Amino acid sequence: MPLDPTKHADWEIAEAAEKNMKTVYQLGEELGLENEELLPYGHYVAKIDFAKVLERLKDRPDGKYIDVTAITPTPLGEGKSTSTMGLTQGLGKRGKKAIATIRQPSGGPTMNVKGSAAGGGLAQCIPLTPFSLGLTGDINAVMNAHNLAMVALTSRIQHEFNSSDAFLERRGLKRLNIDPRNVEMKWVIDFCAQALRNIIIGLGGKRDGFMMSSGFAIAVSSEVMAILAVAKDLKDMRERMGRIVVAYDKQGNPVTTEDLGVAGAMTAWMVDALKPNLLQTLEGQPVLVHAGPFANIAIGQSSIIADRVALKLGEYVITESGFAADIGFEKFWNIKCRMSGLRPNAAVVVATIRALKAHGGAPLPLPGKPLDPAYTEENLEWVEKGCENLIHHVNTVKKAGINPVVCINAFHTDTDNEIKLVRRLAEEAGARVAVSRHWQYGGDGALEFADAVIDACNEPNDFKFLYDLDTPLRERIHLIATEVYGADGVEYSAEAQEKLDRMEKDPEMKSLATCMVKTHLSLSDNPMLKGVPKGWKLYVRDILTYKGAGFLVPVAGTISLMPGTAATPAFMRVDVNTETGRVEGLF
Repeated sequence: MPLDPTKHADWEIAEAAEKNMKTVYQLGEELGLENEELLPYGHYVAKIDFAKVLERLKDRPDGKYIDVTAITPTPLGEGKSTSTMGLTQGLGKRGKKAIATIRQPSGGPTMNVKGSAAGGGLAQCIPLTPFSLGLTGDINAVMNAHNLAMVALTSRIQHEFNSSDAFLERRGLKRLNIDPRNVEMKWVIDFCAQALRNIIIGLGGKRDGFMMSSGFAIAVSSEVMAILAVAKDLKDMRERMGRIVVAYDKQGNPVTTEDLGVAGAMTAWMVDALKPNLLQTLEGQPVLVHAGPFANIAIGQSSIIADRVALKLGEYVITESGFAADIGFEKFWNIKCRMSGLRPNAAVVVATIRALKAHGGAPLPLPGKPLDPAYTEENLEWVEKGCENLIHHVNTVKKAGINPVVCINAFHTDTDNEIKLVRRLAEEAGARVAVSRHWQYGGDGALEFADAVIDACNEPNDFKFLYDLDTPLRERIHLIATEVYGADGVEYSAEAQEKLDRMEKDPEMKSLATCMVKTHLSLSDNPMLKGVPKGWKLYVRDILTYKGAGFLVPVAGTISLMPGTAATPAFMRVDVNTETGRVEGLF
C-alpha cells in the first residue's frame, strides 16, 4: 500500500515507492525499445538513443498529443507537474499506453522555495533524488557549454587588447574588435544567486583578464538550454550552436560562437545531453525527462526530441508547459509546435481552489509561511471572482483551436460547493471539466480526468497559430500582449525601441520566433496584479537575441534572468541519512 500523502512528505512517499519500482530494462521492454536504444545509468534511470528510435519507427503513426498548462499560479505552484503525473497514471489505469514528457528541474527552485517539479503526493516522478539532483548531467553540460563561450569571449578580448595584429595573425587569428560594453551573454550557474547578477571581472593585472562589467544568469535561461529544447538532431544542434551571438564588435556587428572558434567544442559538451532521460511515475508509467528551461524567462518546454520519441512509442503523450497558459502554453502553441511540426489533440488547464481564492481577493499565500485559514474555509465569492482568471486562460487555449479540459486539482480541504461552482463556470466557458484527486489517490483518483482527456482527443480541433512568421515583431508583441495577456497595448523603453527598430530592418531577424519574458505571477507584467487586470499596458524594457535557438526575446517588467534565494530556502530541510545514504527532505 502506498503511504498516505496527508500524513507523509513527498520524499517519504517516493522512497517507499522506489523499493518496488521497475528497472529501466522492464520499462524499455514495455515501451518496445531495442537493447541498443536503451542506455542505462544504473538500474532505474536511462538515456534513449533517439536517432535510432526515430529511424526505426519513422513510419509508425504518432499517438495523441496533450499539453498541460494552468491558471496563473500562486508562489506555491498549483500542481501542474503533479497533474501531469496523475493524468499519465489515470490513463494507465484505463489501459492506455501513456508517456509523460517533462523538464528536468533546475537546482535553483529545488534548493529554494518551489521544489523539484517531480509532482507530489501519489502522483510523482521517481526516482526522486536523481531526478532532483542533476540526473544524468544534462544541466551541467549546458553550463559547461555556455560558460566555455564566455571563456572564449573574455580570453579573446584580453588577447586582442594586449596583442598586435601581427601577433594575432601568426596564430591564425583575425582581430574581432569586440566591444566589451556590448556583450550579449553572461555566465550561468544553476542556483538562485542574486549576489552574482552584476559583477566586475578581470580585476588584478593584465594577465588576469580584461576588466569589464559582467554577471550571471540561471543556467536554465541559457540559450544553450533553449537549443537543447528545440534542436531536432545533432546536426541541427551544431548549426544552432554556431549562430549564438555572444557580443557585438565596435561597429555594432554580431560576434558569434563560430567567430570565436568555440561552437564545435560547445557542441561536444552536449552530445550525450541531446539524448532524453527515461524515468517513471509512482505507478510505473514511463516519463521522458529532457531539457529544463523556465517559462517566465525562457521557452518553458521539455524537448522536441523527447516529444517525437514519445509520440512514436505511446498512445497518449502528456507534455507539460511551464507556469500558466499566458506563458508556457503560448510558447508551446506559437514556438514549440511551429518548430516541431507537431499538433496537439487537447490541452489541460489545471486550476486549484487555492489559486482561485487568491485571484478572488484572499490574502496571498507566501512560501515558508503558514497558509491563511481563508484557504481551508468555504468562500464562494472569492472562488467565483477568481474564476475570471481561469476563464481567461480557457479562452486563450480556445484561440489556438484546441479542445480545453479544465482539471480541478482538488485538495482534501476543498468543499463540494466550491468545486461545483468552478465546474459550472468552466463548462459555461466551453471547457470540459474533471475533478481529479491524483495527489491523494494516484491514478485511481484521476479516472474522471483521464476520461475527459480521452474524449477531448477524440474530437477534431482547428489548431492555428496566433500569428504568421511574416508578421513584424512589433505586431507579434502587440498580439501576444492584447490577445493572450489582456493588455491595452505595449510601451517600450528607449533601449528596447532602438533594438526593435534595428531588428525590424534586419532580414535575418524576421524569421525568428518571439519568446516573451514576463512574470508568471500575473497576467500582467506586475506580479502583484491578480485576477484579470484591466487598463494596463505591457512595458518592454529590453529585447534579447537568441539567434542560435531562433528567438527574439522581449523582456517585460522587472523580471530578472537570475532569480534570488529566499530567507528560508528548501536546502535548509535537505540532508542525508548517513546510515543508509538516502537523501531526505526533497519535495
